[in-house]
Amino acid sequence: MDNRLDGQATVGACDVVTLREPGGGTARVTAHGAHVLEWTPEPEGGNRLFLSDNSAFGADASIRGGIPVIFPQFGNFGDLPKHGFARRSAWALAGVSDTQVAYELSESASTLEIWPHSFRLRLTVSLLPSGLRTALSVENTGRHPLRFTAGLHSYLRVRSIEDVTLEGLDGRTYWDATRDMARSVQSEPALRFGPELDRVYPDVSNALTVREGSRSLRVEAEGFQDVVVWNPGPENAAAMSDMEPGGERYMLCVEAAQIEQPVSLGPGAVWLGAQVLTI
Repeated sequence: MDNRLDGQATVGACDVVTLREPGGGTARVTAHGAHVLEWTPEPEGGNRLFLSDNSAFGADASIRGGIPVIFPQFGNFGDLPKHGFARRSAWALAGVSDTQVAYELSESASTLEIWPHSFRLRLTVSLLPSGLRTALSVENTGRHPLRFTAGLHSYLRVRSIEDVTLEGLDGRTYWDATRDMARSVQSEPALRFGPELDRVYPDVSNALTVREGSRSLRVEAEGFQDVVVWNPGPENAAAMSDMEPGGERYMLCVEAAQIEQPVSLGPGAVWLGAQVLTI
């Protein structure tokens, strides 16, 4: 992988744009999947997004890490391929400045084969002082209503998953994907990690805090109603060909999602969802 942070670089065959803000923060975004690859909010603070060293890049690849865009289907909640097609598609650059980049994706012959709708997606990545905002808009450009689920599948980089807590979900109902989507209520004030954890928390409007020692990260959603929390655990991670050895110890997915209540859009209507990460 080309790790340069000057100008534009490439990851495999993918164009990459580098954003910079006056305080020294940087972010890198690729046109493949409109995928955020890196976010370094402080010059000496390191990348706060996990990106597997074993990830595949290039045409039709699903990048393991960063912030994949999930559309028009989250996970296996439907008949389409898992997580839909947006994360595997080549998006068009729609605008770029020092601190913001936008990409767009519309229907094509390949998408119409599996999802017969006309649409326009716009993914806008904004680099903020000590923060990163990723916003997804969906426009129905066709003549008939469409319905979708979606998400921003954020892989957060942590120093050691055993030392991480996630605050803000105590008392919340969740679906447990490790137990056939059984419903439970979180009783712990703060969530801890170790074995596999894969949960959907419906209807969460408050901000969450990822805490690890002396550092913390605030996670907020706009428009998205649900939160997904995932770490594969060592056994599942070892079976993933695109996960670096031991990579599960350095990642935690806290995802803004729309799952329980799919979005229905009439012709010409627009939906917007965003996630903001702040150190």
